[in-house]
Amino acid sequence: MTAPAAPPFHRPADLDEALRLLAAHPEAVPVAGGTDLMVAVNYRRTRPAAMLDLTRIEALRAWSDEGDAIRLGSGVPYTRICAELATVLPGLAAAARTVGSPQIRNRGTLGGNLATASPAGDGHPPLLATGADIEIASTGGTRTVPVAEFFTGPKRSVLAPGELITSVIVPKAAGPQQFLKVGTRNAMVIAVCSLAVALDLDTRRLGTGIGSAGPTPLTAPEAALIELPWTRPGLFNDALADEFGRRVAAAARPIDDVRGTAAYRRHALAVCAARALRRVWTAAHGTETTR
Repeated sequence: MTAPAAPPFHRPADLDEALRLLAAHPEAVPVAGGTDLMVAVNYRRTRPAAMLDLTRIEALRAWSDEGDAIRLGSGVPYTRICAELATVLPGLAAAARTVGSPQIRNRGTLGGNLATASPAGDGHPPLLATGADIEIASTGGTRTVPVAEFFTGPKRSVLAPGELITSVIVPKAAGPQQFLKVGTRNAMVIAVCSLAVALDLDTRRLGTGIGSAGPTPLTAPEAALIELPWTRPGLFNDALADEFGRRVAAAARPIDDVRGTAAYRRHALAVCAARALRRVWTAAHGTETTR
């Protein structure tokens, strides 16, 4: 038996060439780190008709300070997010530290995570909690999509044939942030559920992002509306934290699968949310919760 022929492999030198190649070969699968794609290929779950290697495109592997936000190239690996952006994007950096092994973090990218659009993607909850935007390019131009509108179903997104994620615009932290992940072990694990919380002290906004507990990554709008004692922070108490946890759990849409039951996911999210809110509130105000 002869081995199947290798799919065509395109290696553009810059972004313009990449977009032209993708327009000419919309069946080509973009490859940055390949940490999701190659697993599927190795297990024969997919057989790309062609591949588009993005690793030579420097524009995708750079980030820039835009004042109140960071423009993060879609090809920036998780290792650099941890090392270079932890002070300005603490929630995203915390999530990046939970991704796979050091080798995976050296190769894996946020753009690839988004393109895969898995409900369990570790990078998605912090983006939802902070209200990030996704920049998408094609030969026809560039468009920007709020991350809350990006996911359309399990492993589905608004990306159209010929389009490429070029950057993610993430607001800088305006207060403490938390990312909590529940798994069957402490490392190299797909999340049973995950949660990001971002406290914005300037706008008095509480952002949320839920992972691996619905058909897409989710927010918890009702939880974000909880009445916090912004002007009298010492009045924050465990009852508020627990109510926040209940609202987050109610916003989830989990299923039973091999990693956990829907009931367990809801319970874990309630515990994580209460814990995360206590942590960001204490970090912001230096006060312990009261009972």
